[in-house]
Amino acid sequence: MYWRVHSFPARISASAGNKLAKRERLPSLLNVMKILKRALLVSCILYPLSVFAASEDELVERARAIHDRVMALDTHADIPLNFATSEFDPGSAEAQVNLDSMEAGGLDAAFFIVYVGQLPRTPENYRLAIADAVTKFDAIHRMTEYMYPGRIGLAQTAAEARQLFAEGKLVAMIGIENGFVLGEDLSLLEDYRRRGARYLTLVHNGHNAIGDSAQPRPQFGDAGPEEHGGLSEFGYRVVEELNRLGILVDVSHVSRQTMLDATRHSKAPVIASHSSVKSVTEHARNMDDEQLQVVRQNGGVVQIVAFNPYLNEGGGADVSMLADHIDYAVNLIGIDHVGISSDFGGGGGITGWNNAGETFNVTLELVRRGYSEENIAKLWSGNVLRVLEEAERVADYK
Repeated sequence: MYWRVHSFPARISASAGNKLAKRERLPSLLNVMKILKRALLVSCILYPLSVFAASEDELVERARAIHDRVMALDTHADIPLNFATSEFDPGSAEAQVNLDSMEAGGLDAAFFIVYVGQLPRTPENYRLAIADAVTKFDAIHRMTEYMYPGRIGLAQTAAEARQLFAEGKLVAMIGIENGFVLGEDLSLLEDYRRRGARYLTLVHNGHNAIGDSAQPRPQFGDAGPEEHGGLSEFGYRVVEELNRLGILVDVSHVSRQTMLDATRHSKAPVIASHSSVKSVTEHARNMDDEQLQVVRQNGGVVQIVAFNPYLNEGGGADVSMLADHIDYAVNLIGIDHVGISSDFGGGGGITGWNNAGETFNVTLELVRRGYSEENIAKLWSGNVLRVLEEAERVADYK
């Protein structure tokens, strides 16, 4: 029910052509009028009449009211290593995401990301990765507990996120990007869980001990597109431990086979925290239709990301293109399995949504396309929080 209006004539033309062939004696103008009438009828079925009747000012007003009521949660906002220090004030630093711009744009919640880049897999590099991860964990806690406790709180459960939102505070959650921070030590996951981690991106750019990457890196020792043939034996144990701890398995960045292995092995729903749709834009980081269907079968969610090359091969993507990917995923796997993310601070940002202050523009585009408030709420946060709650139920951790 989310096709864009300009696609209707193309869909109708084939059937209309058959009728024209049977009625060659009818005036061509009459046939054109019939085609247009049918197109309008289909449009009215697929889009609420109120959307067509509303003026731009009315649409903006409606979108503003919806945006104010729903929790807009971005599942991927990267932070620098000097986050929450005298060098980088999370309240007002010149960055795509800070507390000022979150409040101004109605970005109510974000997963702040403990990202550690891939390096050659050596004991020394593993130690460096762990140290950098702890630095970022500490910084997020410093922001919420000491610097701005009156403005933003750290949520470790879906219920806590909803409570903070109800209190009028911004919500911080924590995700880890790149299982390289584990090295080959499974016990580190429980420590990261205590520090607040609620999802783990298994792999980043370059294979690691957990599995294969969608984008191998020869400079880190990757000899080809595959090293493990998907998820490694250690990777299967990582997925099981994530399930036990109630940490979401994040399948963005991983190879196609790693993604399929991890999703099918996980007892809890998975998340693709920042990916888009390969059938709309060909890119190694995007998911094909089979992968999307596997996420649906698992009960998980794919967070469509505002990252230029993932939305448009030539770059120059905008909010409309972001919504095109959302539309495609919703039509294929259903509204309950799709969400939204930015990758701000990590290369994300498109025309119309290039910082947290412009978040309303995404809601406005969804309203223009006929999405209801209930479904916009699902896309912005409802689906992610449901997945997190289900992971909490699967967990065996106190």
